[in-house]
Amino acid sequence: MMLQVLITILTRDLEKLYNEIDAFTDEDSIWKTTGNITNSAGNLCLHLCGNLNTYIGAKLGSSGYVRDRPAEFSRKDVPKSELLKQVELTREIVAQTLQQLQPADLEKDFPEQVLGKPMTTGFFLVHLTAHLSYHLGQINYLRRVLE
Repeated sequence: MMLQVLITILTRDLEKLYNEIDAFTDEDSIWKTTGNITNSAGNLCLHLCGNLNTYIGAKLGSSGYVRDRPAEFSRKDVPKSELLKQVELTREIVAQTLQQLQPADLEKDFPEQVLGKPMTTGFFLVHLTAHLSYHLGQINYLRRVLE
C-alpha cells in the first residue's frame, strides 16, 4: 500500500514539475531569480532531476546515473525542451524503479547514509517526496512572480 502511495505521489509531482516548467511563457524567466531568492526555476528543476535520478534511479535501481550536483546549480540557459525531457525521463526511471521494489524493501536500510544517520528506504522515500514538493512550490512561486 505505502509503496503504491509513494509511486503515485512522486510521479504525480514530477508531472506537476513538467507542467510548471512548461507553463513558463518566457524561456528566459526560467533562469531568473528575484529578491533574495538565489536559485532559478531551471536550477531547481535540474536539482530535482539529479536528486531523484541519484537516490532512486542509481541507488535503488542501479541505473548507472552519475550526478554532478554543482552543475545542477551552475548551469544556465538549458533549453526548456531539454528540461522537460529530463523531467520526463526522471519520471519514467522513478516509476520503473519503484515498481520493481517489494513492500518489504521499504523496511530495509537505504543503501547510503544521506542525512547523517541510517534510515529505512521507506523513510528516505518520504523525505524525497517532501523535498520534491518543497522545490515544486518554489518553482510555482517563481513562475508566478516573474511572469
